[in-house]
Order: sequence, then C-alpha cells, then structure tokens
Amino acid sequence: MISSHKDLLAYLEADRVALRRERSLQAMFDEVWKFQRLLRRVEYYLNCHKNTGLLGKVRYKFWSMRFHRQSIRCGFDIPPNVFGPGLSIAHRGTIVVHPDARVGRNCRIHVDVVIGTRPGPDDLVPTLGDNVYIGPGAKLFGDITIGDNTAIGANSVVNHSFPEGYCTIAGAPARKVSDTPSTEFIIATRSAKKTLG
Repeated sequence: MISSHKDLLAYLEADRVALRRERSLQAMFDEVWKFQRLLRRVEYYLNCHKNTGLLGKVRYKFWSMRFHRQSIRCGFDIPPNVFGPGLSIAHRGTIVVHPDARVGRNCRIHVDVVIGTRPGPDDLVPTLGDNVYIGPGAKLFGDITIGDNTAIGANSVVNHSFPEGYCTIAGAPARKVSDTPSTEFIIATRSAKKTLG
C-alpha cells in the first residue's frame, strides 16, 4: 500500500517496468498506462492526504474524478489499494475487481477478468500472491487464496484455493494442469531473469 511519496514513485516505476513502457511522449498518451498512473496517484492521495485538511481533500477529489473518467474510458472497475507494485494490465477492456480483494506484486491481468465475491451474505474475496498471471476471461470468486507464481488459464473459473503456488491452473472449475509457474508470462520476472543471465 502506498504510504509516502517515495512509495508512490516506487509503485509507478514498478508498473512502468511491468508494462514495458519507455519514458517517452508517446507513452504519456497510452490509455492503460494513463489509467495506472492515475490509480497510483489516487492511492497516494487517499492514503496520505485525504484527511490533511481542505487542500488534501480537494487534491484527492481532483485526482479521483480524473481516475473515474479514465476508468470508464478503459472499461476498468479497479478500486484503489488492491494491487501491489508491478501491475500490468494487458490492454483496455472489461476488468472488475472487488474493493476488498488483495493482489500481490507483479500481477499480469487480461481482459474480461472478474475478481469478486461468492454469492451469499458475506463478502469473502480472493487473496492473490506475488507474480500471478491471470488469463483473459478468468473468474475468481469467494474466500480463496492463490499462491505466488501461479498462472491462471484463459476462461478459468477459480472457486477454491491453490495456496501452494508455482503451478498453472485452468478449467471450469479450475484445477492444477501443470507445474509451470507464471514467471514466463510476467514481464517483470522475465526482465529480472535477463538481468541475472
């Protein structure tokens, strides 16, 4: 969670690397990158300045309105303070995430993904570890835990936990299909391998 200006800069840099965006004028107009920058800015003002007087509230409101407009433009319903640093949204399109869900660092997420609650009286939501790849059309519901380095296949319906991680899950309902971790699918982990190699 962003709790200082230093955290804001670190999250923005991790997101930039995860999205493979260069620092250029062209990248400034990229719709997804613009959304992610606004998401992090809203998180910063929500966590650090919303309750610091009138000026803090005005800044938070200003960034929230811009973020809301960009969310509609991209088709994203992603609330603040859900994703860790290194978020990589593949492209524009419908993505719905419950505000109580928690996702670790270096998540790669595709279009038509839903991370939400299971029908019932309680809002029990998923918790995802670090380096999780979520394929197009995947649905994750209920009080489940997905371990680190898990790849979730396209159109999977995940309604029970896979806390061990380091595997690929797919199907409806999802089941473990291989021991292949998500590292090959996530840009940030591939970049780290190249740097070490």
